[in-house]
Amino acid sequence: MFRGAQIMYSWRQLEPEKGKYDFSILLEDYKYLKKFNKKLFVTLQDVTFNAKRKAVLDYILTEAYDGGAVEQYNADGRPGGWVAKRWNKKVRERFAQLIQALGKDFDGKIEGINLQETAIEVKDSGFSELDYVTGLKENMLALKQAFPKSVTMIYANFMPGEWLPGNDKGYLRSIYKYGEQIGVGLGGPDLMVKRKGQLNHTIAMMHENHYTVPLGIAIEDGNYIGETGDATEDKSKIHENIVPLLHAFAKDFLKVNYMFWANQEPYFKQDVLSCFNNDN
Repeated sequence: MFRGAQIMYSWRQLEPEKGKYDFSILLEDYKYLKKFNKKLFVTLQDVTFNAKRKAVLDYILTEAYDGGAVEQYNADGRPGGWVAKRWNKKVRERFAQLIQALGKDFDGKIEGINLQETAIEVKDSGFSELDYVTGLKENMLALKQAFPKSVTMIYANFMPGEWLPGNDKGYLRSIYKYGEQIGVGLGGPDLMVKRKGQLNHTIAMMHENHYTVPLGIAIEDGNYIGETGDATEDKSKIHENIVPLLHAFAKDFLKVNYMFWANQEPYFKQDVLSCFNNDN
């Protein structure tokens, strides 16, 4: 039924001190899954969606790295988390060294590894849209070079400074084109089959083009009821199980190679497990 598990590890977890890596938690998960003949797909976290949490470690948050991370904001303007300065060359160099160390130990062992979503909303004097695009591509290349055997992937959903289809600067399209060019898989968070934002970005990019690289989509918290985040319905009401719809859409319309199902209750147990158990 399930080929394995996708687990997220933060930069801070994996590099507790500058240049000193600790992959013990990842190795433990890998060995545990292997006992059951299951695969591990790693998400490498450099972004948080909680204003109280930072994914990067303290040495990155210094003047030498221009602060290293910056707050990002929700649609209503409230702080919504922190993002590593992907547009800063020095930050990227340290991130690439982490990726190289991970690849040395785990390439060909883990099923795959993905970079987090491209969507950010920041206010930073050192930020530029073009530098951000360049930074993402350099991270993608570093990932592919470190993991030539395992699947590599980037979650490319939205790009700052553009909104498709009306304001198309080619940023998102260039990420998809570059991924296909260098062999990095393409994916996205939030399988939202009725929301225009997702339909015009991730879903359009996947459906309207042909790819030889792997494609993936995450069904994340909230998606089980057509929302994003940790949204839940009134548990006293009977909700519609849209898992069959989501699965068919991802398989037949997007033709993805990987579906990542979030363990959000009560939906995972009631809807996801019951759906796939009935198929067996």
